Amino acid sequence: MESVQLVILFGIVIGLMYGAVGLLSGFCLMSSMRGWLAEGDGRLVRSYALAIAVAIAASQFLAGGGMVDLNKSIYLQTSFSPAVLFLGGLLFGYGMVLSNGCGSRALVLLGRGNLRSFVVVIVLAIAAQMTLKGLIAPARIALVQASQTTVSANSLPSVLVMLGLSESLSRALAAAATVVALILFAFAHPAFRRSPGQIAAGVIVGLLVAGGWYVTGYLGADDFNPVPVTSLTFIAPIADALQYAMLSTGLTLNFGIATVAGVFAGSLATALATGRFKLEGYSSPRHMVRSGTGAALMGIGGVMAFGCSIGQGLTGLSTLALGSFIAFAGILLGTTAGLHGALRVRPLQTVESGSAAA
Repeated sequence: MESVQLVILFGIVIGLMYGAVGLLSGFCLMSSMRGWLAEGDGRLVRSYALAIAVAIAASQFLAGGGMVDLNKSIYLQTSFSPAVLFLGGLLFGYGMVLSNGCGSRALVLLGRGNLRSFVVVIVLAIAAQMTLKGLIAPARIALVQASQTTVSANSLPSVLVMLGLSESLSRALAAAATVVALILFAFAHPAFRRSPGQIAAGVIVGLLVAGGWYVTGYLGADDFNPVPVTSLTFIAPIADALQYAMLSTGLTLNFGIATVAGVFAGSLATALATGRFKLEGYSSPRHMVRSGTGAALMGIGGVMAFGCSIGQGLTGLSTLALGSFIAFAGILLGTTAGLHGALRVRPLQTVESGSAAA
């Protein structure tokens, strides 16, 4: 089997696993932040933190062992716009609250029969494609060019290298410090320690991120037909998947599209097997407008930020890229603004509490 075929096959497998785990555990940054800030339940946010820790540890192990060159990813660029990354993160985070979930969560819920998520996925894909290549692209490019900067150090390990440490020691120290801090945060919560399902979800999702790096960076390393080195991310892949579904002739199936299809299929199969499949829709036109607006903000912001709560929050951070920390800070701030404070997105009175978690 050729390397490209292997990458597509394993992309589907990784997506299937993510879809199943996402449905069973409720893995989602927005749900995590809402549970932590509004409801006082910190288990989901600890699961997310554990996923980041596992993703960093496993990905840096692969990079240190020479199996994957993370420098070939989009995250470790020497020239980038901190302002655009942060602004994109803000837009994505706030849009995530408006839509009650990120792009990956929308795919998972769509597999469960949530028709609200169908609207989110379609609008997100269109907005992302417009920002990548369409009407909004010139404004995005101009903004990036006006604020772009070139840095000598583009990751935490490279900062330590500038201080005189060796590359291998810098990688080990930066990864260890970050991983230990995240694990301490996760397991300091007694309720999380008593939640084996959430612990397992964090570990599995983190390993899936490293698995994506291994598949594209090692199995896909073909001198004659290389594939982009990437892992779990959902903004551009959802946009590409919609375009591929409409215009497959002349387009190339890739890891991202395969992963998107796998997530939906994994969630659908799990929902049917566990009796969780249930068709759901919007409760009012206002609900639909709010959800669609959030999806558009996620599509635009996700492209500006080079990723979503998974693409930057897990995959980007697994590279320890400084730009990923900036984008993720924007996502966290945007999400917090939508959940708490003067800009808080208030619940719709017509939406029942049981159907609002979309």
